[in-house]
Amino acid sequence: MANTTRHLDRIAVDPDIVHGKPRIRGTRVTVQVILELLAAGETIDEIVAEYDELEREDVVAALGFAATIAGGTQTHTFVA
Repeated sequence: MANTTRHLDRIAVDPDIVHGKPRIRGTRVTVQVILELLAAGETIDEIVAEYDELEREDVVAALGFAATIAGGTQTHTFVA
């Protein structure tokens, strides 16, 4: 879980940016967009190539965030 917590530091929520949707810190790329791309069959490498501002760890952070939410436990406060 320590890795998940570390990765979650890459996620930010700010009501003034992308309508408060969880996003990769320092970008306007939302967790939702990343998850939709993965669900559509894109690989992490394809996503990182498509979005120059992202790193592999950002995509992993989006997955970790989704796992945390799906598990019903939030162990991290997500703020700008």
